[in-house]
Amino acid sequence: MEQRISLITLGVENLARARRFYEEGLGWRVGMAVEDEVVFFQLNGLILSLYARADLAKDAGVPDAGGGFAGISLAHNVRLEAEVDAVLNEAQRSGGRIVKPAAKAEWGGYSGYFADPDGHLWEVAHNPYFPIDDQGNAWLG
Repeated sequence: MEQRISLITLGVENLARARRFYEEGLGWRVGMAVEDEVVFFQLNGLILSLYARADLAKDAGVPDAGGGFAGISLAHNVRLEAEVDAVLNEAQRSGGRIVKPAAKAEWGGYSGYFADPDGHLWEVAHNPYFPIDDQGNAWLG
């Protein structure tokens, strides 16, 4: 198996609400969508999709059991510390919830967390050890 992630799918309770959060709130451009079924956002070399949580569980053949911490977070790295605060503020204004305010991190960076309207955790971080190129790709320093 090649070392790659091609697509991340978030199971959401309300597809229209989730689409509004990412598209209108965060300003992301929809790359493709099937009305009332799935929304795709082209990221830098990766695709993020939004799909109804119950349908995603059914597709995977697992029960759609409960909520709480799913043991995963997504990360959005930025080039400067000030951008961490700006992104967290943008997420909050758009209907996200700040889970952990930005602060200096013990590993030498600066980061905080927000949850989208479905509770998916996003870390927003400035990591001086993972430079970001002009296309927005993070690299191991």
